[in-house]
Amino acid sequence: MTGFNTQAVHAGQHKDPHTGAVVPPIYQTSTFIQDGINVLRSGHEYSRGSNPTRDGFQDQLTALEGGAAGFAFASGIAAEDALLRAVLEPGDHIILGADGYGGTNRLISKLHSKWGITSSAVDITNLDSVRAAVQPNTALLWVETPSNPLLGIADLAGWAAIAREQGALLVVDNTFATPYLQRPLDFGAHAVVHSTTKYIGGHSDVLGGAVIVADHLFRGQSLAEAVGYQQFAGGAVAGPQDSYLAARGLKTLGLRMERHCATASTLARWLDAQPEVTRVYYPGLENHPGHELAARQQHGFGGIVSVALKDEASARAFAESMEYFQLSVSLGGVESLVCYPREMTHASLIGTELEIPANLVRLSVGIEEVEDLIADLQRGLAAARAASKPVVTRVREKTLENA
Repeated sequence: MTGFNTQAVHAGQHKDPHTGAVVPPIYQTSTFIQDGINVLRSGHEYSRGSNPTRDGFQDQLTALEGGAAGFAFASGIAAEDALLRAVLEPGDHIILGADGYGGTNRLISKLHSKWGITSSAVDITNLDSVRAAVQPNTALLWVETPSNPLLGIADLAGWAAIAREQGALLVVDNTFATPYLQRPLDFGAHAVVHSTTKYIGGHSDVLGGAVIVADHLFRGQSLAEAVGYQQFAGGAVAGPQDSYLAARGLKTLGLRMERHCATASTLARWLDAQPEVTRVYYPGLENHPGHELAARQQHGFGGIVSVALKDEASARAFAESMEYFQLSVSLGGVESLVCYPREMTHASLIGTELEIPANLVRLSVGIEEVEDLIADLQRGLAAARAASKPVVTRVREKTLENA
């Protein structure tokens, strides 16, 4: 079997036959000349239907995930929406991981609910909870592992078994792990979704999403045909420039993930020893409840570390006080980022049972020198200490004059 990094460099990335350019060109065109009425040159008609740059990226990602077909979209949410529209019918029920990207929950609970789709949130780490949530109309199970932002680990083989028993689809959001660390289709998943904005693009300069499907029939139609038609008919496709940037990033994914994982592991262990931190969420730590499962299921523990501070004030101060950990949404780039999930990425969950704790901060560990990042975290923790100190209000004693 061809190795991961070899596939990442070569799959779908055919050299230009006309010039010999080692990097495939960007086909920045909306339409293609036909050799006759509906006689298409190389199968291309209009860039919404197909574009060589997008096709190459889709083939590249499909090879790395071990899928039957892949489809690139304008954003991660656009990819998720297309998949849901492709396979669901009014009246269907979804089992959704309680800990996951807030935008996914919003998409399903706020938008798709208007079309008769219902959902139940479950603890992704508890298979009994997942099985108990199955209803006669359950058509899809959706899980993100590691989860966002609490880094929970789901047993993918167990989730797949429950999906098979129900005759439902299992969809896995593999954004955090990437195909370098984990291939959900190998565990029985039917489809994988990505925000290619994150680790796949890897440089915080592209917006995109993707769906990769297994060779599977659902409701009498192959998943590839269903999602492919939705991509064409719905039209939320990735443009050629974005596809080129994502393909470029994907070529170095393996190298970057090694660095992300190594540095994140070092920082997680360092943070776990700091008195200002009450808990570190990182599956590479032996005290993480999903550590052993992650060690079996993944080929590394990832580049995301979440930490709980003593209170909300210290968490906010920590997030707002660093230099290299820049305050921003998103993750997975070469630069380190810090996020306050409760209000920045999961605000739609405030006031629900799924709301994110107010003392939680998420770190996306970049590829900078680990010593520089530790020094930056020390700055953040110093600000957290100052913010968590009780404020002493001096009360002036009453005198006879003002009594």
